[in-house]
Amino acid sequence: MPTKRTDLADEAGELFARGAEKTTALPGVRARRYERRRCAVTAVQVLDARGSRAIGKPVGKYLTVALRSESPADPCFSEEALCIAEELRRLLPPRGGERAPVLVAGLGNRAVTADNVGPAVVENLLITRHLEGSLPADFPPLAPVCAVAPGVLAATGVESAEVVRGVAARVRPACVIVVDALVARRLERVCRTVQLSDTGLVPGSGVGNHRAALNEDTLHVPVLAVGVPTVIEAATLAADLLESGRAAAPEAWAAGENAVVTPKDIDGQIRRLGRLVGLGINLALQPALDAEDLAALLG
Repeated sequence: MPTKRTDLADEAGELFARGAEKTTALPGVRARRYERRRCAVTAVQVLDARGSRAIGKPVGKYLTVALRSESPADPCFSEEALCIAEELRRLLPPRGGERAPVLVAGLGNRAVTADNVGPAVVENLLITRHLEGSLPADFPPLAPVCAVAPGVLAATGVESAEVVRGVAARVRPACVIVVDALVARRLERVCRTVQLSDTGLVPGSGVGNHRAALNEDTLHVPVLAVGVPTVIEAATLAADLLESGRAAAPEAWAAGENAVVTPKDIDGQIRRLGRLVGLGINLALQPALDAEDLAALLG
């Protein structure tokens, strides 16, 4: 049977002991489930090298928010954005009185719809770094935010990490938030989950296309990662069908080892996710504004 790959920390192992929702079955891993703004959240903390080996993730915190909304018109859409914002604030480093900007990097390939989460989020951000000192005195105070969508190596000839590292060296951000598409282990998680972490990420690792890492070691500032699973490996899906008895031959997954599956309405899903995650990041970084203020400023 194939390896069932996932980028989601809460799918990476049997986190919870059977019948226990608040204790884990893995050494070096702490996990709990709770609800925030009527959204289900799973918090996973990898404590040490044992935990890192157990679930294949770096030491750090991983917060996973389950999504229910189908469109921005859903009543739960704004609650999900607020939940993402509040969970993201838990990971942001303390800023104190400094005015260093936050740099958001939207990773992904605009030409591949399922890989367009990062650029779609950047399109929905309130960019404010260039407004420093030029706003009216009675305008709500805005935190400086800048963003970049570096594209992919095949299109630019430049690693995403090289672009982000160069921009970060120039603008000297307080932290970097990288946004990227992920791979899920279960079909029901695709486009229905947002994972936040304080560990950075390796672009393309979910589909076996490892690029240079984006983390505190490479960028020399705190790096947060925001990821949304938009695909599941075909081999993983076929293996699940075999295990459930809905498919009969191992050839069902062998043919899909180099393929991924994404929803047929992925175009609409990416637009929704771009708005949702963009709003969540905006609310996290601009506490003086609410969703209505942001809608007015973004048009």
